[in-house]
Amino acid sequence: MAVCQICNKGAHFGIKVSHSHRRSNKMWKSNVKSVKVNVNGNNKKMYVCTSCLRSGKVERA
Repeated sequence: MAVCQICNKGAHFGIKVSHSHRRSNKMWKSNVKSVKVNVNGNNKKMYVCTSCLRSGKVERA
């Protein structure tokens, strides 16, 4: 679910390193919201990341 339907931004994976340098896996989830979007004059519910909402790539319904 945590994938933007406009820019396909999804989760990122990496390694978390503690102060004692013990390493473990980590996942960063993208900030994706469920919003109503105006697509070709029709209202549609989509998952959109907040950077696409702020930049104006999507018009809210």
